[in-house]
Amino acid sequence: MPRRTPRTALDRLRTSRSLLGFLKTASVCVLVAGLLSPLTQTAASAAGATAANDYCGGQCSDILPPGENGNATLAQILLNQAFGTQPAHAEDQLGPYAGLATGYSALTDAKINTFFDDASFGVPSDQVASSEKPAGRGDVTIVRDKKTGVPHITGTTRYGTEFGAGYAAAEDRLWLMDVFRHVGRGQLTGFAGGAPANQGLEQQFYRNAPYTEADLQAQIDNAVAGNGARGQQALADVKAYLDGINAYIDASDSGRYFPGEYVLTGHKDAITNAGTIDHFKVTDLVALASVIGSLFGSGGGGEVNNAVSLLAAQQKYGVEEGTKVWESFRERNDPEAVLTVHDGESFPYGTKPADAQGEALPDAGSVTEEPLVYDRTGSAATASAKGTSADAARTTLSSARRGMSNALVVSGKHTASGHPIAVFGPQTGYFAPQLLLLQEIQGPGISARGASFAGLSMYVELGRGQDYSWSATTSGQDIIDTYAVELCQDDYHYLYHGTCTAMEKIEQKNAWKPTVADGTAAGSYTMRAWRTKYGPVAYRATVGGKKVAYPTLRSSYLHEADSIIGFQMLNDPDYVKGPKDFQSAAQHINYTFNWFYADSQHTAYYNSGDNPVRASGVDTEFPVWARPAYEWRNWNPATNTADYTPSSAHPGSVDQDYYISWNNKQAADYTTASWADGSVHRGNLLDDRVKKLVAAGGVTRTKLVQAMADAGLADLRAEDVLPKLLKVVNSSAVTDPTVAGAVNKLQAWLNAGAKRTETSAGSKTYADADAIRILDAWWPLLVKAEFEPGLGSDLYTAFTANAPIDEAPSAGHGPTGSHAGSSFQYGWWSYVDKDIRAVLGEPVQGGLARTYCGGGSLGSCRDTLTGTLKQAAGLTAAQVYPGDDQCSAGDQWCADSISHRTLGGIKHGKISWQNRPTFQQVVEYTSHR
Repeated sequence: MPRRTPRTALDRLRTSRSLLGFLKTASVCVLVAGLLSPLTQTAASAAGATAANDYCGGQCSDILPPGENGNATLAQILLNQAFGTQPAHAEDQLGPYAGLATGYSALTDAKINTFFDDASFGVPSDQVASSEKPAGRGDVTIVRDKKTGVPHITGTTRYGTEFGAGYAAAEDRLWLMDVFRHVGRGQLTGFAGGAPANQGLEQQFYRNAPYTEADLQAQIDNAVAGNGARGQQALADVKAYLDGINAYIDASDSGRYFPGEYVLTGHKDAITNAGTIDHFKVTDLVALASVIGSLFGSGGGGEVNNAVSLLAAQQKYGVEEGTKVWESFRERNDPEAVLTVHDGESFPYGTKPADAQGEALPDAGSVTEEPLVYDRTGSAATASAKGTSADAARTTLSSARRGMSNALVVSGKHTASGHPIAVFGPQTGYFAPQLLLLQEIQGPGISARGASFAGLSMYVELGRGQDYSWSATTSGQDIIDTYAVELCQDDYHYLYHGTCTAMEKIEQKNAWKPTVADGTAAGSYTMRAWRTKYGPVAYRATVGGKKVAYPTLRSSYLHEADSIIGFQMLNDPDYVKGPKDFQSAAQHINYTFNWFYADSQHTAYYNSGDNPVRASGVDTEFPVWARPAYEWRNWNPATNTADYTPSSAHPGSVDQDYYISWNNKQAADYTTASWADGSVHRGNLLDDRVKKLVAAGGVTRTKLVQAMADAGLADLRAEDVLPKLLKVVNSSAVTDPTVAGAVNKLQAWLNAGAKRTETSAGSKTYADADAIRILDAWWPLLVKAEFEPGLGSDLYTAFTANAPIDEAPSAGHGPTGSHAGSSFQYGWWSYVDKDIRAVLGEPVQGGLARTYCGGGSLGSCRDTLTGTLKQAAGLTAAQVYPGDDQCSAGDQWCADSISHRTLGGIKHGKISWQNRPTFQQVVEYTSHR
């Protein structure tokens, strides 16, 4: 049953004349019906206290902003748009989450649940808000707690348990789930309207996974067939989960309390209730999984861009020297990089071969991206002319693609209690509603609480079991390769093993009508993908004058559903009883993730993903010829399966003194697909702090949370690079008063800790605001002045395409876009650090092939830095923070602020910047089974 509308909203409806005037356009009777028609859930008379299967001793906490409830009726949406009224539990976790930024310094163990929620199993009887038997079933109960409204699902049968999970998911995220099953099929615009953001979103994912319905079904069949009894159980779980979703669709439709977005997009009539909400089917979940896997679980695919920048380097310096320069900027195995597995063990993967074989580098200037969209009409043609579709995609979900996750895990040897402590979680971006949902599931073979992606919540994907917790960060090792297929006959035939073979044309035709939701005119277009046996075509070029297509092959392509088995194992208390079991479960997840584990005795880490075994001599950084000699070992194009590296070759560890991860390098010799993974990385912000805690001993939950929060407010450039820059500037040699004043402000900020923090909670004004403004202005100026003269404009531009120069919180041009929270993952801080140290004559391991600042002269470098610093200091706040659709020019706090991007009808307010996971756990188990 749905939740009762908050009394405050109903009172405002009854008393506000202005609202009643507004309601005439939406129909007063419909809106009141939307408010009043849901039946109130009955409060449970009793519920268990601390669950008998909970071994955390009240020391497990979690949080997921903005709130658990992601569904809203039409009435609630209109009230929110007009007055900011929030449905119950729509944003009640946002305030505590935001409050940690100013509250962490005074944190104690007793105060942790001021900023987090109690993640104990069960709901105390005095905290039960409601209890329901979905669809009248006797084998499952959904209890929601008063504080957060999180569903606690308890089933006496496996079917009933999963039915309840599906029903609860639909209660909390039905509209979002519907959006994403359409995104995964490239059908969003036809479903939700032709807004530029919708166009960009469906194009982004269709390019990577242009699946047919048969492809989606085959993935389910293969995942089940290849996993025996567990595969059969997974299919049964999915079907029960779908039955629960569909039961809620039917109930909400007949009760007229379905999400209001269905009315705003024309799928339901607010007056007559005409129209339908389509039931979910098995292939919908595969489409959903393909979106999530593409966002968070795949690394690589940059081979063509790498080749373009390599050619630019060779054009500038010659082949030999240009290759050295390129390799130094690539930093594929930098000896100064911070590591997750830091015990000295090596895990070679993706290393540079001594003699590369089969490379198929494009001719300079010949690369073109494969067009995706054809036959634009109406608003689609308008969006194309304005160039808004791709930009819109970058500012919605693509911001989550690179804004990832972190983990801090400390062994019991170094804690005050003797039990391990973990503070960890995924950074999935900030959306309204959130992509994840919270739940507890208790039933035969399942016992877990935590977060799951909406529509895939038949199991908890990140969270806790009875006596253990687990979490993940995106790892980004390279599981995507680009092949050069030689064309024959025409542009749509290619040579496959010597035979001229036709490409497969996959099309998705989309047309949309004007909707209230997006306000755009009608339009249409066709998305067209050309598939080869080596995957969908991404680029075209010539190689040695021969016309080629460049398709990309991903090991998880056509295998989006395979990971379900690993998640099933993680939820099974009979399977996971210790760190080795946890690692075994994680091995069944084919997406590229770093997995972390903690119980009362042990910690563990494992890097997952289907890492293909490549042919000898193949360099993973560049395209290779599509020939048997260079294919993955034992690759079967019909099923896209191959030999994969064994689990022992994946970075893994048990009971290391501590683990940190912020999407940094996993282990020695293990190459990620990320550029600039070198001496300065945001992982250093965690490593430096946790290393100090471990050295001092007596680590507590409070201290580890504080380390995370402190790192989450630090400006990486200021903490790790600015001191070296100021050393070159040398304040004693500065004579210009503008530069001297800027240096003094920057040094004072450094002395105060170099944080981007408010003067006080809610002030919306930064302490050290001038110093922050100066560095924000200075960084892009100094990087360009430091490197472009030596690299030349062509190579500098090519390298910035591989690695953007900056990702400060206010840098809307960076990979995450503006107002996205996650910052400092990608940038040129390592390059600047190594180059400046070389100028200073300090030791550098894995340095750049050349010295760039001032041509290597300390005096000339000082002139470069002081000149750009003076320029930066003279820029006004309005020039540094030019404003956007959410902030006025010059509003520094607002430029940094986190905004929840709307994926539905409900909006939320901004919060102050923090660089931390979206869903986060704080755990310290006191006992074990």
